[in-house]
Amino acid sequence: MSEPHPVILITGAARRVGAAIARHLHAQGCRLALHYRHSEAEARSLATELNSVRTDSALLVQTDLAEIAKLGALIERVVDHFGRLDGLVNNASAFYATPLETATEQQWDELMNANAKAPFFLAKAAAPHLRASGGAIVNVIDIYAQRPRPDLLLYAASKATLQALTKGLAVSLAPEVRVNGVAPGAILWPAPEIGHGDQEQMIQRTPLGRIGRPDEIASTVAWLLTQASYTTGQIVVVDGGRTISS
Repeated sequence: MSEPHPVILITGAARRVGAAIARHLHAQGCRLALHYRHSEAEARSLATELNSVRTDSALLVQTDLAEIAKLGALIERVVDHFGRLDGLVNNASAFYATPLETATEQQWDELMNANAKAPFFLAKAAAPHLRASGGAIVNVIDIYAQRPRPDLLLYAASKATLQALTKGLAVSLAPEVRVNGVAPGAILWPAPEIGHGDQEQMIQRTPLGRIGRPDEIASTVAWLLTQASYTTGQIVVVDGGRTISS
């Protein structure tokens, strides 16, 4: 990414880790396309915040990523506005409990569509533009892709699929485009109704002794996008050491 102001599309950019990624990349001088589905108020607030720092540095794009036929138009809107595309961050995700006993076909489809199918077809649509710019893709995965929990069976399977796609895309898009993943551990506790085990025990099993911060995921994403010039097909685990100790 040799351009001084690379253009990055971030899915699910309005809230939580997505917003942290957007703020971090913007602070590094990137121009951003901020995708959202339902979180319009948060997305507009973030775009206003970023554009107040640099005029026309943040574009809002609203799309239901499950509508695969619309993903090409999403990419073209970004390119039409900024004139190029240098990076794609597949951050948008669906997350809810799906134990074996109650899992349904609809839940399978929803989780696979959001967490694997949409990122793949976004990457496919973005590929010609990323090849032209020598760009990069970063997929936000999860440590549960490698160490699934029984109550998150289908979520873990969908993220494992995204992990496999990350490696496959790295081969398919080389040498022009690098493709990597970030696998967060506990960064923000999920909604209370989801359940996340005993939080204190989880922290005790984490060598660094705390949950992570959204900015720690954001800085890893930024490194993979803009600095890791000889890194592709890799999954960077950012979990405080939890997966090596529990």
